[in-house]
Amino acid sequence: MPETIISASILNSDLADLKGTAGRVDASGAEWLHFDVMDGGFVENITFGSSVLAAVRPHSHAFMDVHLMVTHPQTQVKLFANAGAQMITFHIESDCDPKAVIDEIHALGIKAGIAVKPKTPVAEIKPFIDAVDMVLVMTVEPGYGGQGFIHDTLGKIREVRDLSPDKYIEVDGGINRETSKLVREAGANVLVAGTFLFRAENMEKAVGMLKE
Repeated sequence: MPETIISASILNSDLADLKGTAGRVDASGAEWLHFDVMDGGFVENITFGSSVLAAVRPHSHAFMDVHLMVTHPQTQVKLFANAGAQMITFHIESDCDPKAVIDEIHALGIKAGIAVKPKTPVAEIKPFIDAVDMVLVMTVEPGYGGQGFIHDTLGKIREVRDLSPDKYIEVDGGINRETSKLVREAGANVLVAGTFLFRAENMEKAVGMLKE
């Protein structure tokens, strides 16, 4: 299993200073920068589009990790790829042909991920696991940052790891020093963290806590 990677979610950062956020994440040792993209349809909240990623890209050395929480991911894939995304993850619950979206992402030369909500069974994504580079298991209901971790999702992480011994398994929602241990033991190796990192006095130390 690949080593643990920390993906810092800018949703919980100072959105008035994204250039500073990018530099702070680079200095912390977090390997990935996570963009939670919400359209107000698939989830209630609205966040940002590809232009924000394009603006941040020149100021960070991090791997650009895009999570599309949108109704029609096929309309956003090329925009985010052109903006500098290196991984694009979309939801199995969205309105799309999953295989077509995966193929389009790969055709653009970047990695593809598929996401599953806490209440959606792993069986829904099983036909597509071999085709993707990463599976994202949501550990909160998508739509808002700062939610509490749903412990029932640990079984889902184990189930995905059994199906995918050597893939990236990302978790998103309620990740902190305590829950990071639980999800890593279950098989996750990419941890999205926002509130825990950006509220820390020392982000580098907080990144270390998530990996220890």
